[in-house]
Amino acid sequence: MTVPVADCTVTNCSFNDHSNCHAAGITIGGHTEHAECATFVDIGAHGGLPKMVASIGACQRAECVHNDDLLCTAEAVHVGPGADNADCLTYQQR
Repeated sequence: MTVPVADCTVTNCSFNDHSNCHAAGITIGGHTEHAECATFVDIGAHGGLPKMVASIGACQRAECVHNDDLLCTAEAVHVGPGADNADCLTYQQR
C-alpha cells in the first residue's frame, strides 16, 4: 500500500494543481536531516495525471521514523517549502 500525498503547497511545481499533487508517484530524496521531494519540477508547464492524487513511490531517507525498507509508513505526507523548494514536511529523523 502506498501513502498519499495529502497536500502540496509548492505552487511553482508543474505537478501541483490547487495544492493537489498530480504526479503518478513521488520520490523523497535529500540529505541527512533534510528530506526533499525529488519529483519537484519547475518548468512552467502543467503536468501529471489530472484525476490522480500522488502517493509516495519511494523514500530514500532511511533515517526517517516513517521509513520501512524504503517505503513510507506515515498516514499521509505533506509537501511544502522548506530548505528547498519542495520538502517532505512529514519527515522525522530517528
